[in-house]
Amino acid sequence: MTITERFFQIETEWNVIHLPFKPNGFGIMIIGDRSDFVDESSSFWHQHYGRQQLISDLMKQGYTLFHSNLYGNHWGSPGSVTMAKQLYHLVMKREILNSRIHLLIDGMGGLTGLQLMQEVPEKIRSVAMLNPCLDLQAHLENEKEHKFFYKRLIKEISSAYGVDRKKIPCLKLPSFDQINSHLPVRIWQRMNSTTYSPQHHSKKYEERRNKAGFPIQLIYHLGDNPYRINQSIVRFFKENEKVL
Repeated sequence: MTITERFFQIETEWNVIHLPFKPNGFGIMIIGDRSDFVDESSSFWHQHYGRQQLISDLMKQGYTLFHSNLYGNHWGSPGSVTMAKQLYHLVMKREILNSRIHLLIDGMGGLTGLQLMQEVPEKIRSVAMLNPCLDLQAHLENEKEHKFFYKRLIKEISSAYGVDRKKIPCLKLPSFDQINSHLPVRIWQRMNSTTYSPQHHSKKYEERRNKAGFPIQLIYHLGDNPYRINQSIVRFFKENEKVL
């Protein structure tokens, strides 16, 4: 199977698009975690074996994937949301794809993904989340117990939002509490991953959606069978392609 990749810049940020040999007409935007990056010739998802395997499995099904650096550790900043929208519009101009895309969210990417779900729901078909961060204020509170990580997080948020560290308590940080989306969502939560506690993120979001009458599925797993998870993600996307 021949796979074509194109790397390109939007303003200062590098992006990559993965073009399958036999396109199925559907696109997937990847929004990664804090260790994520895209540069002029590679990305974290290229270099991480499990994520690269997921890309490969999705492309074998014909999906076109696109992925931006999004200013690095953006923590759901307004700039990351704007850049994601710009990437969407550029890809739609260049490729022949259905205008409603899937989102594939990893960790911190959940904060940007939630805002896209709220702001441009008509452009999103479904959202697959892997161990997501969905409440930045809760994550900030949890990190207070770990002095080094808390100081680093404060520094990253200050840089991402362009504000002095002392003003962070006054910021309205992104959270699922601000989101009223009814879009289909499925979460794959690794049980032995503690970066973003499911009690404060995945589980609470599941409870909120249930109360709103738009339930989502939260799947706990040990991460010992990535092939099964990848195939489960493929099935979820296909379930949400019956209406074009």
